[in-house]
Amino acid sequence: MKTLEIKGTPRTEFGKKSTGAVRRAGNVPCVIYGSGETIHFSVPASEFKQLIYTPHSYLVNFDIDGKKELAVMREVQYHPVTGDVLHVDFYRVDEAKPVAIDLPVVLTGNSEGVKLGGKLTLSKRKLRVSALVKDLPDTVEVDVTSLGLGKSIFVGDLHIPGLAILTPASTAICAVRMTRAARGAQAAAAKA
Repeated sequence: MKTLEIKGTPRTEFGKKSTGAVRRAGNVPCVIYGSGETIHFSVPASEFKQLIYTPHSYLVNFDIDGKKELAVMREVQYHPVTGDVLHVDFYRVDEAKPVAIDLPVVLTGNSEGVKLGGKLTLSKRKLRVSALVKDLPDTVEVDVTSLGLGKSIFVGDLHIPGLAILTPASTAICAVRMTRAARGAQAAAAKA
């Protein structure tokens, strides 16, 4: 699993006034919770570009005044008008316990349905999974080689050793849709 290194500054004052001062200084208020003590800190807003605005999922190694913490991002709050990051929640990771995280889906192979003129559509970009940190992959790979026209792959069809998929089994991941060209080819083949 990919990791990022981020330095934070501890916060001792809370409330609207102190939080506003943190944001005016170009920082984002954050919190780490989970097993152990809750830690309130701030991080420069520029540090979050590589964490939030990416399709990848990361474990984050924090250095908060010399104290090391390993966490995953849980929730981000945005300003309703400007879209600026207002607050970020992180969940502390214990190496001996499973962690739940959203992993990006990567489609592999060349679908049979696409070869016949269909269009491959991705319905679910990320899946919620649970595993020990050492067993977490960077992505969830889905092989679409045998996917035919009008067929779909559901979460329940996936079986990945060492990984528990928390997304409901009835959720569609991808499908090959029938296009006009494929319908025309099918009709022409039926007439011949």
